[in-house]
Amino acid sequence: MADIPEHFPPTRAAALTRLEAFAPKTAGQYAKGRNVDFGAGRHEAVSTLSPYIRARLLTEPEVARAALDHHRAADADKFLSEVFWRTYWKGWMELRPAVWQMYRADLNRLADEVQTQSGLRQRWEDACLGRTGIAPFDGWAKELTQTGYLHNHARMWFASIWIFTLKLPWQLGADFFLRHLLDGDAAVNTLSWRWVAGIQTVGKTYLATESNIAKFTDGRFTSVPGLASDAPAIAYPPNPAAGLLPPAAPLPLVARHGVLLHGDDCDPAPLRINDMPPLTFGYLDATQGHSPWQMAPHVAAFRRAAARDRAPDLSVMDSAEGIALWAQKHQLDQIVTPYAPVGPVQDVLQAYRARPDALPLNQRRRDFEEAAWPLATKGFFPFRKHIPDLVNRFVRGQGTFSLAAG
Repeated sequence: MADIPEHFPPTRAAALTRLEAFAPKTAGQYAKGRNVDFGAGRHEAVSTLSPYIRARLLTEPEVARAALDHHRAADADKFLSEVFWRTYWKGWMELRPAVWQMYRADLNRLADEVQTQSGLRQRWEDACLGRTGIAPFDGWAKELTQTGYLHNHARMWFASIWIFTLKLPWQLGADFFLRHLLDGDAAVNTLSWRWVAGIQTVGKTYLATESNIAKFTDGRFTSVPGLASDAPAIAYPPNPAAGLLPPAAPLPLVARHGVLLHGDDCDPAPLRINDMPPLTFGYLDATQGHSPWQMAPHVAAFRRAAARDRAPDLSVMDSAEGIALWAQKHQLDQIVTPYAPVGPVQDVLQAYRARPDALPLNQRRRDFEEAAWPLATKGFFPFRKHIPDLVNRFVRGQGTFSLAAG
């Protein structure tokens, strides 16, 4: 596990320990300090739970439940809202999968332009390597590549400077984040960059200012000259209309089945396979499907180690062909896998389904996601109105799984 940043042990035990330690801080203390970026290794004002939620070593209901064990919902409202932003972004993308495909097409085009346009390549490399001369931006670029993490406020400043000061394509910035963030997620990352660029909420952009950076970086950056003075929205095709979540349809579990974990969900425990244990466990590493460029080693290492924490004896594969060979080797009749949302894992699973030798793919989707994702039809604030009901159903109650056949 040499590639995994020391601050993020990839185990559920570590995730629960961190959650337990932070839960008492999720009310006034969090609301007061959450916007301050104190610098690398000093992120105690925020939970730093996102890599664990990303890999499903923790879930949003579990995190919310821990907060409500210590505080009233009204007092922990800001923290709960931030937790459910991740749910909202994932639901929004699930209802509009074309957005991911548009982003990937843009990125492939830009990869060619980076190779053929020396000016763009130099500016892109300088930004990625933290040598732009903009002190906070360069510091954040290096912190990200070294630790796999950035404070949320720093992510917003970074994206704004990338787009409006450095005049670089937002897609290349989203890719830089996705290649290095331990919590990098197809929906959350892509849509957050679209929001800064004025695409997600049409015309609404985010402008990084010298005064705001000085105020919220604990005095580390008191002067940041040369930032853009305005942030005109980036021209882009309109958002597609929301579709429907693929319907859930249970498949009976058969004796000769294998469990396929993946980077979007590393935990087999909620799959309810105890009454009929699988013949084998596999892990789909779709990390390289995030980017045309090489992914940071710590991203794949963290997710793979998280899966091994939950199921130590894993066969690892990285393609549809690899899944087929794994299934043939163990003479499986069915593959059971946690539901993979829009993104690289789902892309590989779709490629597997298209094979003539594909087995029934028994995808299992959590009831929480089944209920929450269809609510992301508009902006976050309409979605936010549903949070109390989601809390009552899945935080104070007991969430389970439903099945999505594929």
